[in-house]
Amino acid sequence: MIVFIDESGDPGFKITKGSSSVFVIALIIFDDELDAEETALKIKRLHQSLHKSDNFEFKFNKSDKKLRSLFLNEIKKCRFRVRAIVFEKEKIYSLNLRSSKDKFYNYAVKLVLDHNNDTIQSAKVRIDGLGEKEFRRSLSVYLRHNLNKPDKSIVFDLKFRKSNKDVLIQLADMVVGSIKRSYTIGKTDSSIYKDIIKKRIEDEWIFE
Repeated sequence: MIVFIDESGDPGFKITKGSSSVFVIALIIFDDELDAEETALKIKRLHQSLHKSDNFEFKFNKSDKKLRSLFLNEIKKCRFRVRAIVFEKEKIYSLNLRSSKDKFYNYAVKLVLDHNNDTIQSAKVRIDGLGEKEFRRSLSVYLRHNLNKPDKSIVFDLKFRKSNKDVLIQLADMVVGSIKRSYTIGKTDSSIYKDIIKKRIEDEWIFE
């Protein structure tokens, strides 16, 4: 089992100064690594068919409506499942979580992995971004301490990946961006993208 994780929005709480009002984390779960390889190959073939440069990567916020829809329609029948958690920040009252972006991010990742109805076990976990070495270390320790028990392990192996080197991290970006867009008021395309991949979404949990 291999899980790819990405977020949309930012983990800050200074909403009046530019922080997003909604923060979403999504898991792209492949129960078989062969399914992951086949999906990656399909994305790479799409990349080639579009005659994009080697440095191009699929990113929701840098794509137009046509490219987003093309990408999502290309992967909607691939064998993966999506579990996501949606935070509407105005509903988060914990001063501890609001005081630190890292604390909130760590908690959010832990929560979405833990809230899995026993469908994630001993998974290889790949997270978008590199960040500072100390942040990566603290997140790894935090997740292992909170998710792994003597009789059951959720995270078997945790690694950070550069999105421009991993098309499945790009897949996670496109999926989580689609989910967040559905919570964005005033956008004419708010429901289009999530509707394309709705059969892949196993759980979408609004945190309260």
